[in-house]
Amino acid sequence: MVALTARDNEPLSGAPVEETAILRITRNPALTHPLRAQSALVLSGTTDALPDGFGAILTAIPPAANWDSKLRVIRLSPQLEYLNDGDVIKITPRYQIRAIFRKNARTNSLLVTERCNSFCVMCSQPPRDINDSYIVDDLMRAIPLFDRGAREIGITGGEPTLIGQSLFALIERLKNYLPETGVHILSNGRNFKNIELAQSIARIRHPDLMIGIPLYSDVASIHDFVVQADGAFDETLAGILNLKRCGVRVEIRVVIHRETYKRLPALARFIARNLLFVDHVALMGLELMGFAKSNLDAIWIDPVDYQPQLREATEWLAANRMRVSIYNHQLCLLDPAIRRFAVKSISDWKNEYMPECEGCELKRDCGGFFSSAKLRYSSHIRPQRADVPATAS
Repeated sequence: MVALTARDNEPLSGAPVEETAILRITRNPALTHPLRAQSALVLSGTTDALPDGFGAILTAIPPAANWDSKLRVIRLSPQLEYLNDGDVIKITPRYQIRAIFRKNARTNSLLVTERCNSFCVMCSQPPRDINDSYIVDDLMRAIPLFDRGAREIGITGGEPTLIGQSLFALIERLKNYLPETGVHILSNGRNFKNIELAQSIARIRHPDLMIGIPLYSDVASIHDFVVQADGAFDETLAGILNLKRCGVRVEIRVVIHRETYKRLPALARFIARNLLFVDHVALMGLELMGFAKSNLDAIWIDPVDYQPQLREATEWLAANRMRVSIYNHQLCLLDPAIRRFAVKSISDWKNEYMPECEGCELKRDCGGFFSSAKLRYSSHIRPQRADVPATAS
């Protein structure tokens, strides 16, 4: 698991950070001078003199007596010593450092707001009714520093559509600065019931954009209960239809738990019959954070116990030539017939493996666990041999 934020950084010298600084990491002390002001130099060894012109100098080594006291030098938390060339960070006036973008990560997710118009019973990022517009301001400054080779950028929340016009500006900026990078937006889809919003997204003409929208049941009352919002089922379907009408790619996401697993096959049939035109369906395991942790006893179910429903749903979607994937599941728990649909989907900054995984020959290909899974996980975890099919019991 990789830490994205550290609060135990200490100022060693230089003027205080009076406003948020957005900087790109470099380990090259000879970086050309025009690039230094927007860069943070990470020192990995001793040096007699510090190069000037950098937005900040981050170090884990003790300062030398002859270092220029006018240069902004910050002792870097051990948690962030992994920072490397091309990463982008945010430094607050309290010297909290957060990694906004990591060049070598499979994907980077940008949280754009904590506000949401749903209240999902298993939400890993519980909504907060606050003014957090500063987040987008920071991201607009950061995007020009992102590496152009990034494969995908995620936009998440909260509910991203609640930031209004700022969402369009953010997508436009990603398109302009990272034209070959895919953009994946996580949205509950409800606000796209307004065709104008879907049209505004489409008009940007991003070459590789997809919106992931949750649909938890083929029965309106069940979906509405999960998201804790009356009418959400109808709004979500209207949003999906409007987006596809405007030519925007859509992924349907289904989080599996005690309230959703029984009708999983029925939901798959509903999707295949009514939403065959969506671009991807992701059947997802539970992350035990936020409301999922609070409601654990009500929604937790061992993945082994819903394998029949998961297999039927997966095979039905695949038989109808829909692109389907299984996210956030361990290979040893999956029915062998559907293991090929499993994807390593958990971000590395919250990905772990349990002691039971030691010696497993499939560990390299297995998605592992969310770090929060230590709270509760299946008792059926077993190391596997690569040449022996797994069992789901």
